[in-house]
Amino acid sequence: MRFWLHPQACVQLLTCFMACVVGSLGSAASAGERAANFFGRHDSVLVCASRYWFNYRHMANALGMYRTVKRLGIPDSNIILMLADDVACNARNKFAGSVYAEAGRHLDLYGENIEVDYRGYEVTVENFIRLLTGRVDPSMPRSKRLLTDDHSNIFVYMTGHGGNEFLKFQDQEEISAFDIADAFEQMWQKKRYNEILFMIDTCQANTMYSQFYSPNILATGSSQIEENSYSYENDNDIGVSVIDSYTHYVLKFMEGINKTSQTSMQDLFDSYDPVKIYSHPGIRSDLFRRSLDKTLITDFFGGVAQAEVFPLQDIVGPSNHYHHENDRTPPTSRSSDTPSVPVVLSSSVISLPRLTGETHEWDNWWKGKDVRKWSSIFVVGCLVSWVSFMR
Repeated sequence: MRFWLHPQACVQLLTCFMACVVGSLGSAASAGERAANFFGRHDSVLVCASRYWFNYRHMANALGMYRTVKRLGIPDSNIILMLADDVACNARNKFAGSVYAEAGRHLDLYGENIEVDYRGYEVTVENFIRLLTGRVDPSMPRSKRLLTDDHSNIFVYMTGHGGNEFLKFQDQEEISAFDIADAFEQMWQKKRYNEILFMIDTCQANTMYSQFYSPNILATGSSQIEENSYSYENDNDIGVSVIDSYTHYVLKFMEGINKTSQTSMQDLFDSYDPVKIYSHPGIRSDLFRRSLDKTLITDFFGGVAQAEVFPLQDIVGPSNHYHHENDRTPPTSRSSDTPSVPVVLSSSVISLPRLTGETHEWDNWWKGKDVRKWSSIFVVGCLVSWVSFMR
């Protein structure tokens, strides 16, 4: 007696099998996606758009932000610093090779541990736009590229001379609010960021983010339209203003933040005092999806977003060296002498061997010879039955 498999039943069986495979692959993909989210990058783009000695304070603004993000854990490999760099060794600098942001000169912002990525006449509107959008020459070194993806949080800081919806670059050209808005949109379309914090210190700074239209952007500026941004203090020995008021108070607030701080962006914005800053800082959060009081400052300024401890067996899989195969005790209830591995979310860390046992179990299951053998037999059997029926 010959057994005939109905064609519809054959198709249904084959469909069920493929659904199981796709579902399993989906589980593995979702695990990989969670791992990528867990290890998201934090990057900073710091731009001083001015040059010349009398703009000393703008260079100090950018270097102050550079020091802060490095102190909070973002490595130089994730920081792009655009600087005219004509102040530290200027002939008029009484303190050669140094840049200070306060009259007491207690902290040298220039020092020996600084990496300037775009220097002098490399600080142009074109290079800035190309940096953001990734449209750089193939010969461009990695140190001058913004190597971000759709899991990256980016802090963009700009300082210089500006006006209503424009910022001057080295007194030679201007970038408009439309240019930056379109660059951010290209970044979003090309999946080059997860969230952006845009901060700018210039005259009429709040107009520079008025044209933004891309999602997940939080923006803040030092002054509203038709309002100037003022310097904080002068240094009589240096002979010029050494820092702007808005940046000074932001940096002062940031000095109380460490890598594990739970301080939110709302706390930073609440610290704005127009009386002290001599202007009215602005905030734009309508494009931002998260609540400001739930958004940590270290989500943008810090290189470490969270730290968790996973049992070792959850990372590298079960091992008889630590427990017997018949031991059914959950990992979380094992004795305190069970080895654990601290996992720190750092911008310099991309992945671990295994985030959980999920992908490990999937790999073992799919690589099993029995599973592959019977899967092949099932598929071939269905196809043979179908061909036999059609004949």
